[in-house]
Amino acid sequence: MRSSLRVCGSSHACLRTETTHENTAVTTASTASLRADVKVIGVIGIAHCLSHFFQLVLPPLFPLLKSEFGVSYATLGAVMGMFYVASGFSQFTAGFAVDRFGARPVLLGGFGLFVGGVLLASTVGGVGWLFPIAAVMGIGNGVFHPVDFAVLNANVAPKRLGHAYSVHGIGGSLGYAVAPLVSFGLASALGWRSALLVMGGAGVVVLIVLASLRETLKSRQAGADARPSLQDSFKLFREKTILLCFAYFCLVTVATMGIQTFAATALNAAYAIPLALATSAVTAYLLGNTSGIVAGGFLASRVARHDRVAATGLAIASVLVLALASFPALAAWAIALFALAGFAIGATSPSRDMIVRAATPPGASGRVYGFVYSGLDLGSTIGPILLGLLLDHSSPRMAFFAVAAFLAAGIATVVQVRRSAFLPAHAQAAD
Repeated sequence: MRSSLRVCGSSHACLRTETTHENTAVTTASTASLRADVKVIGVIGIAHCLSHFFQLVLPPLFPLLKSEFGVSYATLGAVMGMFYVASGFSQFTAGFAVDRFGARPVLLGGFGLFVGGVLLASTVGGVGWLFPIAAVMGIGNGVFHPVDFAVLNANVAPKRLGHAYSVHGIGGSLGYAVAPLVSFGLASALGWRSALLVMGGAGVVVLIVLASLRETLKSRQAGADARPSLQDSFKLFREKTILLCFAYFCLVTVATMGIQTFAATALNAAYAIPLALATSAVTAYLLGNTSGIVAGGFLASRVARHDRVAATGLAIASVLVLALASFPALAAWAIALFALAGFAIGATSPSRDMIVRAATPPGASGRVYGFVYSGLDLGSTIGPILLGLLLDHSSPRMAFFAVAAFLAAGIATVVQVRRSAFLPAHAQAAD
């Protein structure tokens, strides 16, 4: 009897031990998964931050370049136009390269072109050389969105993708915020050529670090086609959901670029708001936008209907801008209104990227995000031109009506991206 009791007791002890080991194994695996996801999210967030940083290393130097080379601001503005045209074409084509060769070599190649362009710009003897250099830098810039989303979608657990997209957006915002301060600060202390050399040299160091992250930057997914054909790719781009996502990016970016470029001028011209206060309203918009992206990451991780999140955010922003355009008395509250509008738009960003992910078949993240995000480049080109024309030839208040209209048009596209109506079977499986 004692023997049997001892055996029975030993069995219970063994059972408790096995259960403890299983729980420990699950916890360890979960912790390892979290750490891996955090590393991937961090690396991609930093890469996106740097891409936005290097986009703006030249504009803060324009006064110095104008003085040294004796050229107009229009000419220097055309240099940046060349950059964004090249970026738009590169973004579209880079998606094919990501799906064919993987994210890591495409990222290293693009970042290398970016850094090389900055270093070459420090040596130019005339502004004419900046045009081909800007084109090279634009080609490098175009790889980041296809690469970033291919890596995030392939490596990060679905439950953390909302936060991943949020960090991605915040990284870009920080890059934009820091670049003018660093670029102009270095140029003031060292001269513009030395400033570009220092920033380019720092970029070389980052490039070496990125080259060592082989596992972190993998982008292959189950079901991926290693050799996507042009015919299949263009068939994919003709899907209604993908076209609606492209239209969404283009329309909303026309509005947001219009705000960032000409809102201060329009507030001053339409309502006689001092430029310092009007510029503060744009700053409030950008800070609100960044805060909204943070909140949007938590929201995207907890809701299933991302189209409703995007539509609601755009609707709130559209109503706020429309109210400002319709009731001049509200101009006194411009800073608060712009901060709220920026928050509402920022909160849509992670859900917007979740919508694109749901429409993307396995192995096509590079192509789909490259195509869809080229709508951002198109909107970035159209927005400042359109609102500039309205300011030149119409009432400045019309600029705000136009912004509200484009935000509302964005709602019209996103509400149609309904899972039950448009998304194919692969999207349902991916969600």
